[in-house]
Amino acid sequence: MRINEHRSQTHNKEIKQKTQFGKNTIETIAAIATASGRGGVGVIRISGPLCQHIARSMLGVVPKPRLAHFSLFKDAQGNTLDQGISLYFPAPHSFTGEDVLELQGHGGKIVQNNLLASVLQFGARIARPGEFSERAFLNGKIDLTQAEAIADLIDSTSTQAAKAAMHSLQGAFSQAIFQLVEKLTNLRVLVEAAIDFSEEEIDFLNNRKIKSEITELIQQLETIFSTAEQGALLREGMTVVIAGRPNAGKSSLLNQLTAKNTAIVTDIPGTTRDTLREYIHIDGLPLHIIDTAGLHESSDVVEQEGIRRALKEIAAADQILWVVDDQEYSEQQLGRFWPEVAGVLPDAKKLTVLRNKVDLTSKAAEVTFKDNYHSIKLSAKTGDGIDLLKEHLKKTIGFHSSIEGKFIARQRHLDALKRAAQYLKDGLDQFNIHHAGELLAEDLRQAQQALGEITGKFTANDLLGKIFSSFCIGK
Repeated sequence: MRINEHRSQTHNKEIKQKTQFGKNTIETIAAIATASGRGGVGVIRISGPLCQHIARSMLGVVPKPRLAHFSLFKDAQGNTLDQGISLYFPAPHSFTGEDVLELQGHGGKIVQNNLLASVLQFGARIARPGEFSERAFLNGKIDLTQAEAIADLIDSTSTQAAKAAMHSLQGAFSQAIFQLVEKLTNLRVLVEAAIDFSEEEIDFLNNRKIKSEITELIQQLETIFSTAEQGALLREGMTVVIAGRPNAGKSSLLNQLTAKNTAIVTDIPGTTRDTLREYIHIDGLPLHIIDTAGLHESSDVVEQEGIRRALKEIAAADQILWVVDDQEYSEQQLGRFWPEVAGVLPDAKKLTVLRNKVDLTSKAAEVTFKDNYHSIKLSAKTGDGIDLLKEHLKKTIGFHSSIEGKFIARQRHLDALKRAAQYLKDGLDQFNIHHAGELLAEDLRQAQQALGEITGKFTANDLLGKIFSSFCIGK
C-alpha cells in the first residue's frame, strides 16, 4: 500500500540525513563542561571511540563502568596535572550513546586548560557548541524537543521556566506529539486503504468516522498549542515599552516595576534621552522592559536621536505602556502625538494608557476599557495600581501563572503546530466538499510531517545546525 511505501521512503531519508549530518561521529570530542573561572570542581567531558585509549593514557586504567574512580590525571610525558574522580560510561548506555569519559578535577582555568590539552594530545578534538547533545539526538537517545529543553533548562531565568523545561526534557512535549502522530498514522492507513481498494465494496471512507477523527485531532492540536504557547511565553517573555511625553513619570514607572532606582528621576523634562532596558519577572513571565525618551518636538540633535530610538522600540514592542499625567489628561492631550505613534504601532490592541500621578488627583487606581484600548489609573510614585498593571500585562498576552502541565516551547514549535492544524482543517474541507481521498491523504501527510519537524523526525540539516550551535560548549 502507499502508506508502506511512504514509510520506507521516510526511513531511508532519515538514515541518509543522520549519516550526512553526523558524518564526523567517529571522531572523539572533548570540552570543558563547567563554567569558566575559579571553582571547586571542573569537568572535562569526552565522547567517542578513543575514550578507553585516553583513559589508559591519562589514568593508567579504564574505570569500571558507571563507578566513581579516584585517579591521577597525567599528560603524555607522565606528569601529573591534577587528581580527582573519573567516570566511564560505555556505549550505548551514555548521554550521547557513545563511549563517554568524564574527568572531574579541580576548577580553575589553568588546570582545566591543561587537562583539555592533554586529552587533545591523545587524539580527541574540541567539541563544537552543542555537539554532545547533537550526538545524543543523532544516536536516538533524545529527540529534538528534549535536546532543546536541555539548552532551555540551562538558560532558565525563573523557577517556572526551569520546571517547564524539565517537563520537556522528561518527554512531556514529545509524548503529546507522539500520541498525535500515532492517531494521525492510523487515520492515514485508513484513508490510504480506501484509495488502494477503491473498487471494493468496503466503505473505508465512512463519512462520520473520518470527520469525527479529524475533528478530534484538531481539538487535541489546539489544546497542545495552548500549552505550548504558555511554554513559549515562559521561555521568551514579552517586550514592554514605556512611552509618552516628557515628565509624565515613565522613569518612575520603570523604577517601580524593577523595584530599584534604575532610571534617574527629576522634575526636569527630558531627563531620559536614550533607551533604558531592564529584565524582570511577573509570576514567572519574563518581561523585557524598555524606558524611552519623551516624545515631543525638539531641535536638540541628541533628543531627536532619542525620539527616533523610542519610535523604533515602539514598533517592535509586544505591549506599549503610554504614560500620561492624570493632572493634564484629556483626549486632546493623548492624541497630540497619536498620528506619529500610530504609524509605528505594531497593533493598536497592544496599547495601554497609564494615567499616572493619581496620588495628586486623588483618584482610585482602576482598569477601564474604552475606545478599543485599556486605561489604568495608577501612581508610579506610591506604587498604587502597580499590581493592577502587572495582572493586566499577564492578561494581554494570555499568560497563566500555574505551571501545572506546562512544557517549554519555541516559536518553531508553535509554527509547526499551526501548520499541522491548518492541514487537517484543509483536509477536512476537501473531504466534506469533494469526498476526495487523495487530497485528504496528502493533507494528512503534510500534517504528520509538520509534527515530525517538532521532534526532529523530519528536520532539515541547516535547522539542526542552527539549533545546536546555540548551545553551550560541553553540552
